[in-house]
Amino acid sequence: MKWSRRYKKPMTTEHKLRLLSYNIQGGIGTAGYHHYVTQSWQHVLPCRGKRKNLDQVAQIASDFDIVALQETDAGSLRSNFVNQTRYVAEQGNFPFWHDQVNRDIGKFAQHSNSLLSKIRPSEVVNYKLPGLIPGRGALMARFGNKNESLVIFVVHLALSQRTRKSQLAFIGEQVQEHKHVIMMGDMNCEVDSHEMKLLFRYTHLQEPELRPHTFPSWRPQKHIDHILVSDEVHVLNVQALNLGVSDHLPMAMEIGVPETIKLF
Repeated sequence: MKWSRRYKKPMTTEHKLRLLSYNIQGGIGTAGYHHYVTQSWQHVLPCRGKRKNLDQVAQIASDFDIVALQETDAGSLRSNFVNQTRYVAEQGNFPFWHDQVNRDIGKFAQHSNSLLSKIRPSEVVNYKLPGLIPGRGALMARFGNKNESLVIFVVHLALSQRTRKSQLAFIGEQVQEHKHVIMMGDMNCEVDSHEMKLLFRYTHLQEPELRPHTFPSWRPQKHIDHILVSDEVHVLNVQALNLGVSDHLPMAMEIGVPETIKLF
């Protein structure tokens, strides 16, 4: 895999980790604006092509250590009752995976955030995010012990700017409790938005210098999928990958974290 940019390496000894964040759109495979109309039925009904798309996601994901997925389905009619997180984890050889079902519509849909990892997390916590319409959450996973750990948040924020602002304020309070933090996901806003500026002002999270466009996947014009890191996490590489199984592109990053964090 060719990375688009290499950042200056720190002098200290570190663990290297490869991260991936991807809104997979339930495996629908949108490749143009017209598909929002012609393929809208796939949001509620199963389709053979979804399994093929999940196989492609698993193939790409298998090269990474920790993967955050958004818009997965935990096993309902539209996914042919396949837990998509478990399927990608098994196909991609991830021994650890976790689903956070945020919008449970019974047998018709199980909207989820997901985490896949080749490293055993020491703690996993599900948070419900504020909003007038329920159904958004943040998944937190800790790697290492509480005194020296890496904490990852997986999020999929609301479409409304007002709601995103309250959601990021809530997440920001959780972020401030940890030293080494990564926040990954579809945030539905760009880095220069008002709500993101507030997040950066009141937390130690920051955006890497390179900000590749990720949406829409067939003609990327917006940078709304992010991997944010705290100031003691070193970004070594970052790239948007060309994978057409969603209306988003996946974000990939290589980082360095202090060896004092016992990950393995």
